[in-house]
Amino acid sequence: MKKKNEIKKVALAYSGGLDTSIIIPWLKENYNNCEVIAISGDVGQGTELDGLEEKAIKTGASKLYVEDLKKEFVEDYVFPTMKAGAVYEHDYLLGTSFARPVIAKRIVEIALAEGCDAIAHGCTGKGNDQVRFELTIKAFAPDMAIIAPWREWDIKSRDEEIDYAEAHNIPLKINRETNYSKDKNLWHLSHEGLDLEDPANEPDYNKPGFLEMGVSPEQAPDKPTYVTVDFEKGIPVAVDGEKMDGVAIVEKLNEIGGANGVGLTDLVENRLVGMKSRGVYETPGGTILYHAHKVLETLTLDRETQHYKQQVSLKYAELVYFGQWFTPLREALDAFVDSTQKTVTGKVKLKLYKGNIINAGVTSPYSLYDEEIATFGEDEVYDQNDSKGFINLFGLPISVKAKLDAKLKL
Repeated sequence: MKKKNEIKKVALAYSGGLDTSIIIPWLKENYNNCEVIAISGDVGQGTELDGLEEKAIKTGASKLYVEDLKKEFVEDYVFPTMKAGAVYEHDYLLGTSFARPVIAKRIVEIALAEGCDAIAHGCTGKGNDQVRFELTIKAFAPDMAIIAPWREWDIKSRDEEIDYAEAHNIPLKINRETNYSKDKNLWHLSHEGLDLEDPANEPDYNKPGFLEMGVSPEQAPDKPTYVTVDFEKGIPVAVDGEKMDGVAIVEKLNEIGGANGVGLTDLVENRLVGMKSRGVYETPGGTILYHAHKVLETLTLDRETQHYKQQVSLKYAELVYFGQWFTPLREALDAFVDSTQKTVTGKVKLKLYKGNIINAGVTSPYSLYDEEIATFGEDEVYDQNDSKGFINLFGLPISVKAKLDAKLKL
């Protein structure tokens, strides 16, 4: 690994936000006036990418790559995680977590092609993203030097970052009063910091400009919206009967869900580094997809597979959250999940109303639901007397234990 004075060219994970905006001049000041190549991965940030090239060059970068990763992001990261039913701590749909490996992987590819000596990122030493970026770098370039300014510089807060930016004439899209830490992509938008740092404070969803992907439940229409999602082998393929690719499906459901106040999550989560943090997340389309997929699985998976998959889902979510995407275990779990999805094909109809998702019907050619067996009416296929022997055998250990307790007067 190269020493500090040997680093001549650095690839920087560049978003144009507060952290990475000041890192370009900081790198040049502290790493021998090194060449900085800025790299942005487009995973659906939208207008956040506007004007990035001019800004990156003006602040000292020699060039900027903007890589369109939306299709790869959705098809190779989002949908596999959704098929697994992976939700971190039962609430977080992993929007930032699975966006990092796809971006970091592309950064490594460009860094190697450009002959860079190091890769730099703007992740703090308190967060999860530093792990996600660096584990991906280790997976594809294990000998690459990594520069994490937050672990080196004397800057201690976002206010001090703004001071540095102002001193270096770096334009920012934020100010001190609205300085939430945000992460946006096609799947979600996260909000952290300021008043949200105190879990006692209720998020003001009705505050103008706070929500960006939708409205609060109070501001949603008084009339429900129905939406139907088609799946083939666990993958969504159509919305309201219209076939479209993965990116378009997420965008369409973001629009529908956001308009109905769906997908707002306020949680205190356990970060990998050991601390708890509070975040507010907007995931309108993703929340619809997870719900619809889960509903379809209730119809198409047998009980044992469905229950065991719930255990796999918890582990899968941890792997994604902890930055362990490029690991043998995640790949092995994918093989299991893909096997379970062979029959997860069908249509799910949902009713959206003021932040709620209400089941409105599900069908599948692979349905395991047998109305004749399940009916409360008369049937010819189920002998209710069979249950007596089953219960006697199933409850035998309980009976034996109860008799022993009585004998020993326990």
